[in-house]
Amino acid sequence: MILMKDIIDDKNPLIREKSATVEIPISQDLKDKLIEMHEFLINSQDEEISEKYDLRPAVGIAGVQLGILKRICAIHVENYDKDGNYINADDYALVNPKIVSHTEKKSYLKAGEGCLSVNNDVEGYVPRYAKVTVKGYDVLTEKDVTIVARGFLAICLQHELDHFEGTLFYDHINKEYPKAPIKDAIVIE
Repeated sequence: MILMKDIIDDKNPLIREKSATVEIPISQDLKDKLIEMHEFLINSQDEEISEKYDLRPAVGIAGVQLGILKRICAIHVENYDKDGNYINADDYALVNPKIVSHTEKKSYLKAGEGCLSVNNDVEGYVPRYAKVTVKGYDVLTEKDVTIVARGFLAICLQHELDHFEGTLFYDHINKEYPKAPIKDAIVIE
């Protein structure tokens, strides 16, 4: 089980390294690690488990955050209707995911972004593409997938894929005016 002590923070120079492409077919060890990463996300969003093991809630995690310089990441984004009722979850354990197309239109989270590897709150808007198409191999389904994502899921995917390049979310924030409006962007509550 992955715990917070297993996750490196932004003081560790490894977080700024580029991740390598994974050779397909992937090893059983790497498959197992991706499944474990996905389970961490589910556990982190479960109130009882996260409290018991002192986990910070998360919707995504990249290999580099565990010191693994490979292009792997897991996503667990729960979706709710307007009344707050659970609908479903977007679940992926991705190998070599990459953005193959995106809109020019931008979006950002009104509350800003956070990261398991960033231990302090960083204020500011992070401009992201409003819609992305991501291709990769998904270990959960054992298939090549094409994900067309908008809104929160699109932001999560871009955040995790940034980790492959050694980029953290706060690198995108306007340093002089962190909360400067982003022209024509979709604001995600």
